[in-house]
Amino acid sequence: GEGSSELGAKEALNALKEFDISKARECLKKADEEIVEAHKAQTVELQREANGENPEFTVLLTHAQDTCMTVNSEINITKNLLEIVEAIDARLKKLEK
Repeated sequence: GEGSSELGAKEALNALKEFDISKARECLKKADEEIVEAHKAQTVELQREANGENPEFTVLLTHAQDTCMTVNSEINITKNLLEIVEAIDARLKKLEK
């Protein structure tokens, strides 16, 4: 899940570099869908522990949670950059008229 989300965010950033706003939106939508699935999987594990199950604590689990949070942050930053690029693009189009 996170790998695809991260890739989607990077693809969106690459699209923004080219002012391809529609492609960036599409990539971010895909990344959002993937990160939601990752969060769902994480929530299942948290609920299991809350219900008294004691899942094994591993470095892999810690890494997965860290990756999930990092990718989520990258998606949010990319969304903000999308808004900035849209504003710049709108201003440039006005100047070109």
